[in-house]
Amino acid sequence: MSGTPAMPARTATPATRRLTVAQALMEFLSRQYTERDGRRHRLIGACWGIFGHGNVAGIGQALLETGGEHMPYLQGRNEQAMVHAAVGYARQSNRLSAQAVTTSIGPGATNLVTGAALATINRLPVLLLPGDTFATRPADPVLQQLEVPYAGDVSVNDCLRPVSRYFDRITRPEALIPAALQAVRVLADPVDTGAVTLALPQDVQAEAYDWPEDFFAERVWAVRRPAPDATELAEAARAVRSAARPLIVAGGGVHHSEAEDALKALADATSIPVASTQAGKGSLRHDHRADVGAIGHTGTAVADELARTADLVIGVGTRWTDFTTASSTLFAAPGVRFLNLNIAPFDAHKMAGATVVADARAALEALAGALGAHRVDPAYEAEYRAGKARWEETVDRVCGAADAHVRPTQTQVLGALDSVVGDEDVVINAAGSLPGDLHKLWRARSPRQYHLEYGYSCMGYEIPAAIGVRLAAPDRPVWALVGDGTYLMMPTELVTAVQEGVNINVVLLQNHGYASIGGLSEATGGERFGTAYRFRAEDGSYTGDPLPVDLAANAASLGMAVIRAETVGELREALAEARASDRPTCVYVETETADTVSGVPVAQAWWDVPVAETATRPAALQAREGYDRHVANRRRHL
Repeated sequence: MSGTPAMPARTATPATRRLTVAQALMEFLSRQYTERDGRRHRLIGACWGIFGHGNVAGIGQALLETGGEHMPYLQGRNEQAMVHAAVGYARQSNRLSAQAVTTSIGPGATNLVTGAALATINRLPVLLLPGDTFATRPADPVLQQLEVPYAGDVSVNDCLRPVSRYFDRITRPEALIPAALQAVRVLADPVDTGAVTLALPQDVQAEAYDWPEDFFAERVWAVRRPAPDATELAEAARAVRSAARPLIVAGGGVHHSEAEDALKALADATSIPVASTQAGKGSLRHDHRADVGAIGHTGTAVADELARTADLVIGVGTRWTDFTTASSTLFAAPGVRFLNLNIAPFDAHKMAGATVVADARAALEALAGALGAHRVDPAYEAEYRAGKARWEETVDRVCGAADAHVRPTQTQVLGALDSVVGDEDVVINAAGSLPGDLHKLWRARSPRQYHLEYGYSCMGYEIPAAIGVRLAAPDRPVWALVGDGTYLMMPTELVTAVQEGVNINVVLLQNHGYASIGGLSEATGGERFGTAYRFRAEDGSYTGDPLPVDLAANAASLGMAVIRAETVGELREALAEARASDRPTCVYVETETADTVSGVPVAQAWWDVPVAETATRPAALQAREGYDRHVANRRRHL
């Protein structure tokens, strides 16, 4: 008698956990890590949030459920500012760690767009978790729903699509699994990173699902350091050896890759001069013999003159923006060629350059090895070092003050700050006339001391970014430099700094208007129209007395310790006091007009801002004549 066939072994049911979509997302994010060079970093360090009906019962409840154990929560006051804080955190963390931001649907979600654009343009990771309208559509329209007659699946969150590197809308619980994995892949990718948006319909956030336990396993995302291709490397080495006047342009990729030591080693070995973009400043210390400072429209005289005569320009981790290239007029030598070391092929192929598509540190180390004992001609080195010395004399002149009892100019404010800060301090700015002065004049002493957001040049970035930087580097003194125009855009996060005890220093410069755009308006025939903070005069123009605003009192009302300084001497004392303080502190100073008092160096290279082609006012006619002269020098490198 034959035996009964054996029953097949029963497959164990995979373990699951019943959680809401929002709870599962927070649990998942808390277990994601990046790793580079053997060092592991938590990918999402915290979640910023402002709650409304679109996320309070979903993400809000999930954050409460975990009690901060899995995902620390930070309370913000403005949705755009929360993104700025997260971006500052990510940049200070060399893009190896980021933060999330949650908002309700409606104005909270659309307030994210500016911050998302800033993050994506600057290639900095931030995870956006806006609420969304009901996926189940129980009633149309619900509160804050955008009705689009031709598309029923559109919400205001679709505004985030063009400014996000990855976007998904989670309309079913199970869709979260692939979407979350794709989101963190992009956040950790050194080429594709930027703003990542997961739009979360408010009903789906609160819906429960049986999640596989494997979804919550720890995952480590390796941050690549791709090595150069041998053929590209050999071609790069040949180009450098054959160049008589090579120039390195260091971009933000040097910092993101932590390639500063590799750049220094190459400069030491070859004596090739190094200029820096806004994002790349600090790649070499200001006193390194090969450092020639800023390049482009806001560059130094020595760097821009080297750029005009260079026969090979070596871009390292740079996007080649118009400020760097002086709107394609700077690199003027006949036959000039470009060599681009960049991890992103999109950027590596700009300027028709020969490419080394690789991690910046890996590329610089490999190039140094391939060049061996090659050095530039000693006469070339002597030339640029003499130019550097002349520029240092300029910096001393415009940033110093012979009399401690005078009201400081803006550049003298920078000189006073330079005398107070240490190598470990971080100085943050983004907009106004300060970026130009800082790029030309600031003496960066360490890789992360100089923090300029100039991809989007977003007014209001500085204060929240300072909070993010301080959260990422709690032992480093952090300074947010803001003019009155920027301050009035977004002072709200001063309340957050006070609430959280995040010890930032704010240097608030009062110059009664938009100084940068006022100067640009004057230069382009706009006669400073609409750029001053003044009462109307009898003719209707804004040329009356300055407005009687007291921004120092405003900062104090938000909880900041405030120190007023009226002279250069008082300013130095105030800055030193602020640096030693154990609470968020604002140093308030009214400045003299820099261009009429301190002799700030004029732009060493052009920037293309179109001027009216026809006009009747003499200022515009004169400006157009100058524009036509400059635009004739523009060239396309092919």
